[in-house]
Amino acid sequence: MSRIDALIANLCPDGVEFKAIGEFGELVRGNGMPKSDFVEAGVGCIHYGQIYTYYGAWASETISFVPAEKAARLAKVDPGDLIITNTSENLDDVCKAVAWLGDEQIVTGGHATVLKHGQDPKYLSYYLQTPHFFGEKKRLATGTKVIDVLAKSLAKIKIPVPPLEIQQEIVAILDKFTKLEAELEAELEARRRQYRHYRDALLSFEASSKQQAASSKHKVDGLGRNR
Repeated sequence: MSRIDALIANLCPDGVEFKAIGEFGELVRGNGMPKSDFVEAGVGCIHYGQIYTYYGAWASETISFVPAEKAARLAKVDPGDLIITNTSENLDDVCKAVAWLGDEQIVTGGHATVLKHGQDPKYLSYYLQTPHFFGEKKRLATGTKVIDVLAKSLAKIKIPVPPLEIQQEIVAILDKFTKLEAELEAELEARRRQYRHYRDALLSFEASSKQQAASSKHKVDGLGRNR
């Protein structure tokens, strides 16, 4: 029996309870914050589009900032909160989440919802990547060119909510695989660069022929001058 199985048997012998997101958390819909509001320094912010183009399952730093006076009017994201996209051009990206693990409060804007909760933030963010959650959001999604899942619809989706000790054990395991995946991707990219280098070097016959011709001409010219 694995440690997780043992924890489930001990902490929830009747099985893991499924709860609607709105039962264990508060959903706060964001508004405003176009990219034109971004400044070099200020209050950290995460734009909904950055969630599916830049951020992974969690973040502790932001790449964008807004002035304090504009941040005051935006949805607040406290450490441990999730920011979930409500709008996308495809089903894969809608409802993608990033858990905010930074030390300070940040903000977010329109087309995003902040989930405030008492669960492990990484557990929730990882779960929102699962096929089961995908099926649930697909059922509630509306639109064709632009896909949308309203905050009130998101609140109805039921997910497994095991005790925190189990959530943390699951996160520890998934974090190890995430780190390993990143290391393998870095190694693979290094091998790709190496392959491209040798491919181009080994197959550059025309360039090699020109270099050899130039070298031979140089030798002939040199012999001619030495006579």
